[in-house]
Amino acid sequence: MGHRLSKIYTRTGDAGTTGLGDGKRVAKNSRRIDTLGEVDELNAVVGLLLCEDLPDDVQALLTDVQHDLFDLGGEICIPGMSMISQKHVDKLETELDRLNEPLEPLKDFILPGGSRAAALAHLARTVCRRAERAIVALGQEEAVNDGPRQYLNRFSDLLFVLGRVLNRAAGRGDVLWQKGKNA
Repeated sequence: MGHRLSKIYTRTGDAGTTGLGDGKRVAKNSRRIDTLGEVDELNAVVGLLLCEDLPDDVQALLTDVQHDLFDLGGEICIPGMSMISQKHVDKLETELDRLNEPLEPLKDFILPGGSRAAALAHLARTVCRRAERAIVALGQEEAVNDGPRQYLNRFSDLLFVLGRVLNRAAGRGDVLWQKGKNA
């Protein structure tokens, strides 16, 4: 690969457009670019979570997810491209089952919090849900493959479970919601 990023500014976006991976120019506020931005924000929040002291298996899993999210963004950036497949979704499901298996079943809703790492996992979960909604909205206007939407749906579930796992790794339990606590 050449030196693709040797010059960071190009001035080509100064008029409010940006280039897709296929060379087509679109408005910076187009649904596709908005979706791409949501996925980029999710990847950044996962990067923030990775700054925490995490179990090795969680660190490796989230690092792999960051690579997948970059590929997912590439798929959005190049209409018609397919990079996220059922294989990627299946891997998340396997990890989700593995991490959830030792946890006690939930009887109540939980609040996002406990340890800092768990809270960041919940923040990433909410950003992931927003990115998923953006892909759904894009799919209502343009053709979008199923893989990215399914991947984000599974990843948000995984982040919920990671919140619980990370609280336990920090010696804490779930932060349980108490209906009418302040009534």
